[in-house]
Amino acid sequence: MAGTKITPPENPLALEHQVCFALAVAARTVIALYRPVLEPMGLTHPQYLVMLALWEHEPVSVKELSRMLQLEPATLSPLLKRLEAAGLLSRARSVMDERSLAVSLTGKGRALRDQALEVPPAIVERLGLDLGELMDLHNRLTTVIAAATEGPAPTEDQ
Repeated sequence: MAGTKITPPENPLALEHQVCFALAVAARTVIALYRPVLEPMGLTHPQYLVMLALWEHEPVSVKELSRMLQLEPATLSPLLKRLEAAGLLSRARSVMDERSLAVSLTGKGRALRDQALEVPPAIVERLGLDLGELMDLHNRLTTVIAAATEGPAPTEDQ
């Protein structure tokens, strides 16, 4: 592909040529595949992402969890409250820093991990794509996220 010249589309404003449109539709469509898989676990997709982070990193501060999930604390807080009400996690002031709120899994939250192990293969099966293709897509999306987050490199004029 290196060296291949890409011709710009005739209409650069055509909806089907917009990266943002393709990403938005792909995100909504893939997340919808998760709904029936997560429902028996009593989780929404955003709650599932919180649980994934906790299964890997708990206990963790709300601030750190917010950073990991790239969610504003105001968005994360209601998710944590619902997961706490469901008995999956607890929030308490950190013993190291009273200003910090630490999030930990309960026994029920830890036990749910066993059921969650069935989610990734179920999604791969529903997508019907080769695991290598999905890993390549993940790598490309991670590159896009990094580019969008970091922004363009400064020019000499900046």
